[in-house]
Amino acid sequence: MNLFKMIMSQLHAIYDLGGPVVLLMLALSVLSLGVILWKIWQFHQLGVGRNAQIAKAIIAWDAGEQDVAEASLAQSRNTLSDALQSRQVNGPKTRIEAKANAHVARLEGGFRVLDSIAQIAPLLGLFGTVLGMIDAFQALQQAGNSVDPSLLAGGIWVALLTTAAGLAVAMPTSLVLTFFDSRVARERVLAESAIESKFAARAG
Repeated sequence: MNLFKMIMSQLHAIYDLGGPVVLLMLALSVLSLGVILWKIWQFHQLGVGRNAQIAKAIIAWDAGEQDVAEASLAQSRNTLSDALQSRQVNGPKTRIEAKANAHVARLEGGFRVLDSIAQIAPLLGLFGTVLGMIDAFQALQQAGNSVDPSLLAGGIWVALLTTAAGLAVAMPTSLVLTFFDSRVARERVLAESAIESKFAARAG
């Protein structure tokens, strides 16, 4: 119960500092972190980046050594190897391509969420800044002739806080998304290369 009260107290403090926009920004940051941690776990479980055995299989196919290639795939910790392995020697190429595409699509899960956060967070921060500036100038108007410069400065400071928060959420999210996307692109290129080598070896 004390923990709940402490959390609520912190949320109230954040709300008082930057208003509801900062709370929304906090929610976006938590969502972004959750998706990033999930993707890191997923990539580890699926063996993304562990391509040594698949690379050996490609070399073996190019050399016409089908058995060596299949043995290398059996030792691979990358689940892409499951798509490349086929018990039907003359199985259709489209079936293996479909499995490889499904593997890549699975890796891309969550990318749209991260991309949306990276795009929305700065705009939401700017929106908060506009609202803060409106409040600051309304306070100046109500002050009339007894204008205190610190009143405007304080209002602007709070308003700009939301822009800073938006950028703080968007920039790391965008960088991590770019990293994830590059890893998936490598998997896609590897899959295409392996499929071409596999069926070129069959044709030979």
